[in-house]
Amino acid sequence: MIEELLPPPLAVVESFGDPEQPPPLFPEEERAIARAVDGRRREFTTVRHCARQALAALGGPAVPLLPGERGAPGWPDGFLGSMTHCRGYRAAAVARVGEVVGVGIDAEPDEPLRDREVLRLIALPEEREMLARLDATHPGVSWERLLFSAKESVYKVWFPLTRKWLDFEEARLVIDPEGRTFEAELLVPGPVVDGAKIQNFSGRWTSGKGLLVTSISLFPGLPE
Repeated sequence: MIEELLPPPLAVVESFGDPEQPPPLFPEEERAIARAVDGRRREFTTVRHCARQALAALGGPAVPLLPGERGAPGWPDGFLGSMTHCRGYRAAAVARVGEVVGVGIDAEPDEPLRDREVLRLIALPEEREMLARLDATHPGVSWERLLFSAKESVYKVWFPLTRKWLDFEEARLVIDPEGRTFEAELLVPGPVVDGAKIQNFSGRWTSGKGLLVTSISLFPGLPE
């Protein structure tokens, strides 16, 4: 699913479950999840196996991929990337620094949010109006869950560029149900890339197999 969203020079690998024999972890990674429950351990292990496969496709090294500040994964020098995992799905996207400026991916089950209060926390009033319109005109997709996933992708691009937190209400999204794209307007000063401040991220999304997957990729030479 993720391959249809992210073009070369990004390398992407996905898995629709965990292998019976878990791939090996580096000792540093083992220590990072020493107290994790079995489910968390499996998703941690499989998504890093995906990431190492994507790195290898670009000639990158096999190294520990440890959670860093605010859980953001650390990447070897010269590479950047993003990981995601949810029930029944794990994926990683990797690129060489210089060929790609930033990437964010997220996957969620295509089902309503479990806690109805969450929608009030993640969606601006105008976004809730948009979701109501989408529910009425394009049923069959959990648009509230897609909004959540898209905002997660926004954050995964934002944080490595700024090293700052971004609240859900600090980005306004517009979802295109026909083109399967979305636009995110940052409501706080955006990151500076190649000397230009970026206030908007353009993303893509797809659905299938009970999943929603979103992505954002930034390339050099972006207009201001």
